Amino acid sequence: MSNLFALVVEDNEEQADILAKALQAAGFETEIVETGDAAIARLAVMVPDLVVLDLNLPGVSGTSILLHIRSDARLTETRVVIVTVEPHLTALLRDEADVVLTKPIDFIQLRDTAARLCSATLPGE
Repeated sequence: MSNLFALVVEDNEEQADILAKALQAAGFETEIVETGDAAIARLAVMVPDLVVLDLNLPGVSGTSILLHIRSDARLTETRVVIVTVEPHLTALLRDEADVVLTKPIDFIQLRDTAARLCSATLPGE
C-alpha cells in the first residue's frame, strides 16, 4: 500500500466522499475536514502529499488556506488541487495551485490528476 496521504478540505459531505474515493483509487490514504479552521489546525501538525481544497468553506476561506500552505516551509512539497464552482477564480489562483478543477469534478479526472501530481501508480498498472 502507498504511503501517500491526501487531505480533502470540503464542506459538502457527499462531494467530500466522492473526492476521497477518487484519491483512494489513486493510492492515497485520505482524511476529510469540513471547515477552513479544521484544515489550518490539521496542517499545523501534518504534512500531506496532496491537499484537495474547496474555496468556499466555513471559517477560513480556501484562498487563505492556499496562501497558508504556500507560505509554510514545511509544506513546500505539498501539491494543491483547487476544486471550485467559481470559474472566474480559477485564473486568479492558477499560479498558486498545482491544478484548478471546476465542479462538478469527474472522478477519473481527479484520480488521474492526483496520481500524476504525486507520481503515484494507479492500481493495476
